[in-house]
Amino acid sequence: MKKHHCGPRFKALLKEVGITPSQFAIFCKVEPQHVNNWYLRGVPYPRLEEIARLLSVNSQWLLNGEGPKHPTCEPAIQTSAACDAQDTREIYQVHVAPLDIELPLYKEVPKTPGARDTEVAEIPGTFVRLPRHYLESLEVEPHQAICVPMIGDSMSEKIEDGSTLAIDRSLTQIVDGQIYALKHDGMLRIKYLHRLPGGALRLRSHNSGGYPDEIFSAEQIEIQNIEILGWVFWWSTLNKQRPPVPFG
Repeated sequence: MKKHHCGPRFKALLKEVGITPSQFAIFCKVEPQHVNNWYLRGVPYPRLEEIARLLSVNSQWLLNGEGPKHPTCEPAIQTSAACDAQDTREIYQVHVAPLDIELPLYKEVPKTPGARDTEVAEIPGTFVRLPRHYLESLEVEPHQAICVPMIGDSMSEKIEDGSTLAIDRSLTQIVDGQIYALKHDGMLRIKYLHRLPGGALRLRSHNSGGYPDEIFSAEQIEIQNIEILGWVFWWSTLNKQRPPVPFG
């Protein structure tokens, strides 16, 4: 018996893949209450194709229960004898992209144990999880994103010491006034960047009182191995001190 709307089928699909209404709401960029409403009233028709595609089902089946549940692939051309001899079976899977993405963590580390010279290198097996929609909203490709720590107070009060930052490595072209991560002769630095005539570069700190602007000519950039890692698109900041509770 067909349902009057697609709510029960939609609800059963989320249960099938183990996704809660709150998780699916984040993925679709809607309020959790909207997803609960879809359980009761059905998925809004303008979003039906999108939701069906996300859950790897046919939109017609999701709408009214008619037709095959899953999209079918075109079978390979076979002779009639081969077709008669085979027991044709199809296996379908529901593929839903994970809601979080693991980004590799890079840090400034000694080139060799005990050495003073450093390099920015990936820390094997260490990842930072970010919601997928953070990257999608800024058109950041997951394979281009990495994370690094903020070291020092040159960017406070904007970005505090110890914060974790996410970087889009595909965006290395300088847009004046944006925050970038860069390697400076093996040192990891986070700065506002500004282009100057002749290929020169200005590095500016948010804490400009403690860290004056630095200007590097094109020649100095090459000699000092200054390389832009990418654009900083996210950072986390932990409050440094828990406030005392009065009369506690």
